[in-house]
Amino acid sequence: MTTPKASKTTNWNFWLGAGVVLILFMAFSLPSLIILAVGLLPTGVAFIIDRSDQKSGTFCVGGMNLSGVLPFIIKLWSDNHTLVAAIEIVSDIFSLLIMYAAAGFGWMMFLTVPPVIASFLSVISQTRVKVLKASQRKILDEWGPEIANNSETNIDENGIVTEHTDGNAEPLAEEGTG
Repeated sequence: MTTPKASKTTNWNFWLGAGVVLILFMAFSLPSLIILAVGLLPTGVAFIIDRSDQKSGTFCVGGMNLSGVLPFIIKLWSDNHTLVAAIEIVSDIFSLLIMYAAAGFGWMMFLTVPPVIASFLSVISQTRVKVLKASQRKILDEWGPEIANNSETNIDENGIVTEHTDGNAEPLAEEGTG
């Protein structure tokens, strides 16, 4: 019996729980739901666009977007938690600018940070290779070139490691097997 992949199946428990939370929000906190629904639109778009299994773009944009929406939710909770106050916040262009600019900053982070980290790791690995080659040359100078010729790999005069080829493609027999 074959089992379907987890990434291809619909998680009905998640959607059922999300529906229950949405209904509770609508019943008890509709003004907060209005601000969250309008303010978190970029996160919904990121969720739809992001095709990766990890949804890292969604988390990056969603985290920054939530940080832009949260001050207005707190303002709504602390001042006047009514539909009129929520609609005033949503209709204010500067509050929308802050919410969506925070999401835009999340997109910038998602698009720029991974290449910077990749180039940084590449430079670190290239430096490590140089250090290891210098150490290899030092060992070769100390022990002599015979040590390199007796192993499975050869080191040429530039300190470059090459595979040992003696024309015999068969593996060597283990000692004691006859």
